[in-house]
Amino acid sequence: MIADKMKPFVKNNSAIRMMFEEGNKLRAKYGPENVFDFSLGNPSVPAPDCVREAIIDLVNNVEPTVIHGYMSNAGFEDVRQTIAESLNKRFGTAFAAKNLIMTVGAASGLNVILKTILNPGDEVVVFAPYFLEYGSYVRNYDGVLVEVTPDTATFQPNLAEFKEKITPKTKAVIVNTPHNPTGVVYSEETIKELASILEEKQQELGTVIYLISDEPYRELAYDGVEVPYLTKYYANTVVGYSYSKSLSLPGERIGYIVIPDEADGSEELIQAATIANRISGAVNAPSLMQKVIAKCIDAQTDIAAYDKNRQALYNGLKELGFECIKPQGAFYLFVKSPVPDEKEFVNAGKEFNILMVPGSSFACPGYVRLAYCVAYETIINSLPQFKKLAERYFG
Repeated sequence: MIADKMKPFVKNNSAIRMMFEEGNKLRAKYGPENVFDFSLGNPSVPAPDCVREAIIDLVNNVEPTVIHGYMSNAGFEDVRQTIAESLNKRFGTAFAAKNLIMTVGAASGLNVILKTILNPGDEVVVFAPYFLEYGSYVRNYDGVLVEVTPDTATFQPNLAEFKEKITPKTKAVIVNTPHNPTGVVYSEETIKELASILEEKQQELGTVIYLISDEPYRELAYDGVEVPYLTKYYANTVVGYSYSKSLSLPGERIGYIVIPDEADGSEELIQAATIANRISGAVNAPSLMQKVIAKCIDAQTDIAAYDKNRQALYNGLKELGFECIKPQGAFYLFVKSPVPDEKEFVNAGKEFNILMVPGSSFACPGYVRLAYCVAYETIINSLPQFKKLAERYFG
């Protein structure tokens, strides 16, 4: 028998993954070119050439005990220093190797910091819509997830409600910008107001509240939009980063967390997080990929293809009568369902081989998410099917 704690996870298995598996069945039945799968945020743009070149160079020229061996649980010091210097150059920060811990992607990084700071019953605030596995991560350490309802006009954080949701038990707040599932980038004005509320509440309650910035989509921003670097606005910020999207390496599971010196109790926090990285079962981030990242520190995935898809899908759906905020980043459209029950709309889409993820999977029913990190031809070929779907609802 499985543990009681696992039973709700089995019952409510990820709708995103279930839709992806359903897509595999449809592809086998109708052919890949006739299935329009917008379910999974799996990068379609290849990794930069330097990634392949770095792997070959490392495997051929570096001792196996280095590229395949143990290192500090925080990761290779030279890799962490290289990343720190890159961040300092880009964002005007003052990080050193000691401020970074290499992790098994951003998900592992979030688990590491939550394991480090949460006591049973501590609260973690999130803004709906949000990546639903945040709840799983918080419950891993017997924390309590507190949801702030969405502002569906802008999908910027609902800060008025947020202020009311902070209690003496609030230990952390998780933000994600550029945002999954809406593609919104939180404005500098929003970040400043959020930081001001947190400062005020820390003073009022006499507690420490950490702001956890989940940033796998940082490099995916369009139209010259700036993505604020949050440690510059609030001292108690911890950044979780992944190269999954920025270098198209989701399966390699490589990322890091940043704990600035300015964070409350930073020295102890860094030490505890390093231990949490080990005892979580990861032990350390993959050694080869750490070295690859250091060699590719200035590389960028060409996001022009995502931007082309964004324009084509957004404009195409708007012309058909669908409602959606134009995304500023990431590679998702969050489309309003033409009927209150978006799962009904999702099921209707399947009749035309269109796979979408229901907004209830992100704690925001009434919407659907479309991941446009697909081939451009998939976007173009899907629009006639979307037209048929639109005719069902709009006439």
